[in-house]
Amino acid sequence: MQETGSPLSNSKSLPERREAVTDQQVLIVGGGHVGLSFALLLAHHGIASTLLEKNRYPTISPTDDRTRSHYLDSRNTALSRRTVQIYQEIGLWDELQSHACRIDSVQISEQGSFGRAQLNKVEEKVESFGQVIENAWLGRKLLLAAQQSPLITLIDNASVNAVAQQVDGVMLSFSNDDAAENEQQLQASVLVACDGRDSTVRQLLNIGTTTYDYQQTAIVGVVETDRPHEHVAIERFSPAGPLAVLPLTDPEGDGNDKYQHGYRRSVVWVCPTGEETKYLEDDAQFLQTLQQAFGQRAGTFVAAGRRGAYPLSRVLADKQVEGRCVIMGNAAHTLHPVAGQGFNLCMRDAHVLAQMMSAQVLKGEDIGNAQLLKRYEKARQTDQKRVIRFCDAVVHGFTHPNPAIKLARNMALLAFDKLPNIKPLVATYAMGLKS
Repeated sequence: MQETGSPLSNSKSLPERREAVTDQQVLIVGGGHVGLSFALLLAHHGIASTLLEKNRYPTISPTDDRTRSHYLDSRNTALSRRTVQIYQEIGLWDELQSHACRIDSVQISEQGSFGRAQLNKVEEKVESFGQVIENAWLGRKLLLAAQQSPLITLIDNASVNAVAQQVDGVMLSFSNDDAAENEQQLQASVLVACDGRDSTVRQLLNIGTTTYDYQQTAIVGVVETDRPHEHVAIERFSPAGPLAVLPLTDPEGDGNDKYQHGYRRSVVWVCPTGEETKYLEDDAQFLQTLQQAFGQRAGTFVAAGRRGAYPLSRVLADKQVEGRCVIMGNAAHTLHPVAGQGFNLCMRDAHVLAQMMSAQVLKGEDIGNAQLLKRYEKARQTDQKRVIRFCDAVVHGFTHPNPAIKLARNMALLAFDKLPNIKPLVATYAMGLKS
């Protein structure tokens, strides 16, 4: 979670004495979007969980103002069609969609080259390719849903100190501050770590990682254009890296309403690491750089909001299951943001594991069984490897300066746009409908 503040009113007050809690089946470490979503998926199947988050959750209520704090101040996530279906499955999408904007078409091109392609929802016979949602709104709604669930126990401001695996469960030690006398313990059948790229749990389990530094930094923010987005997402490749301009909702109302003007757009601008400062501090230069890269495809960029810079690296856990512990989310695989695949891959992981645990509960069997968790790990390998290969192929393929490679990739874009049967296959994968 990005926001900080006071803990939720129903977050558990921790006793000062050392004690073990044994009535929860699943421990989840990491209360960001993936951790909260996984807890809600488990609750949908009637499985109780305790979720620990190292930061303090903000104080929120269902009656909070629904409007945005600032027209151009937002981070956003592109949700694939499959991710939308998952949130529909647990009854949350109706709450999310007011701040989500559908993607009707995707335009793909390379700066200074002739190759271009387009995906259109009418041609592919789908309602949309996905939705772009504001992170703050997604997090707020996930947190409210978890707060209201009787099957989810929330503990924030919690630092994990140790993980001990036993024959029939996992014991986790944590504290609310640096004082050792305030250390607490939790016990459950299984532990799922969703605590980010630098996962504490992964390190405590001595699970290594394979890391690759792209030597790129993503500049993320919101801009305004003088032309309505018309629900078009633009993927643009430059010598510096992949760029994206995605449609967003207007300040009021539903971004899927055809009467919305749609001048807000989410921007992901990738530059070589070390050059990010000039794009963060100077709005005029940032807008001019965007204009040069995108031309008039999005119209004229007229305003920019506050931006953040995020160094890009690929971090893959050497394994995602160790005994009764599962590594999930960015702790398992942190990817390049090209094509917005990372969070959606995490959601498919979470959905599959929740289903497998549910089936185990219905059979009256142990949800932390090591063989079950290994089956989960194996079941997710094909989808994960495909997405990782795709992201790296796009990043390296479209930044390689060799003229022959540049010609080949532009010919490939033309072929993609013209040859039959290729678009539906790519669209299906992009929407997360084939894993």
